[in-house]
Amino acid sequence: MDRLLTLEMFVAVANEGGFAAAARKLGSSPPAVTRGIAALEARLGTTLFHRSTRAVALTDAGAAFLDRARRILADLAGAERELRGAVAEPRGQLHLTAPVMFGRLHVLPVVGDLIAQHGELMVRMMLIDRNVRIVEEGIDVAVRIGPLAATSLKAVRIGWVRQMLVASPAYLARRGAPTSVADLSEHDLIAAMGPRAAGEWQFASGRWRVESRPRLVLNTVDGILAAAEAGLGIANLLSYQLSAAVDAGRLISLLPDDQPPQLPVNLLFEPSRAALPAVRLFIAAMKGRMRMAGLV
Repeated sequence: MDRLLTLEMFVAVANEGGFAAAARKLGSSPPAVTRGIAALEARLGTTLFHRSTRAVALTDAGAAFLDRARRILADLAGAERELRGAVAEPRGQLHLTAPVMFGRLHVLPVVGDLIAQHGELMVRMMLIDRNVRIVEEGIDVAVRIGPLAATSLKAVRIGWVRQMLVASPAYLARRGAPTSVADLSEHDLIAAMGPRAAGEWQFASGRWRVESRPRLVLNTVDGILAAAEAGLGIANLLSYQLSAAVDAGRLISLLPDDQPPQLPVNLLFEPSRAALPAVRLFIAAMKGRMRMAGLV
């Protein structure tokens, strides 16, 4: 059986969690997928899946092979797209993901301009405040805010955002304003779920830390903003998330001399996608957007 096809079957079974689901994904039949996996295992001389009547699970060898197989398929897909050439004019679908508010404020305007300028380009954008699996979910470019874990993906730094501590005038009138980081232990804290959730808040150059014992934990930026504006506590959010509320006086910036450190904004993508016209244009446009917004 064709080597490429058996790799596609292997990745589909791993992604979908079963032979029947993989067959539906590939437009094939379960017996064909079963034969393909058997052929691949015979060629490799190892078992890739534990099989039972109710479940399919990767063996240790299968788990080790999965990432390599995904990258082989991704590299091939990228080479095919480049060879088909969409070398000059971006076309087809560009898959993006970004945090919700950052995406609305800074990515969506860039996408709107690209769509207006390039009639054959389509964009699918996932706005979500969690880090999605780029390879598995077919993402071309992901916007990531904060330090990056070790990865074989390519990262392009496009700017920085400031972290800010804020509270409402009503909360400060009731509880008083902290004058030092140590004072935060006596205050109500509002914390976030997701990538920026942590057991402690870091300040300045790392010299000061305060354990975060939040009275309230929320999973969306809008929720945290609403809670802070309602006077429920002190929140730690990013400058672009807070600018409207701070400018309007609904929230007050705290401890300006010991604000948490800035966080990098990166575009993350597979190296094989770097040469795609749509990806190149998006990266260049996002760099321009960040410069215009004063976030570089």
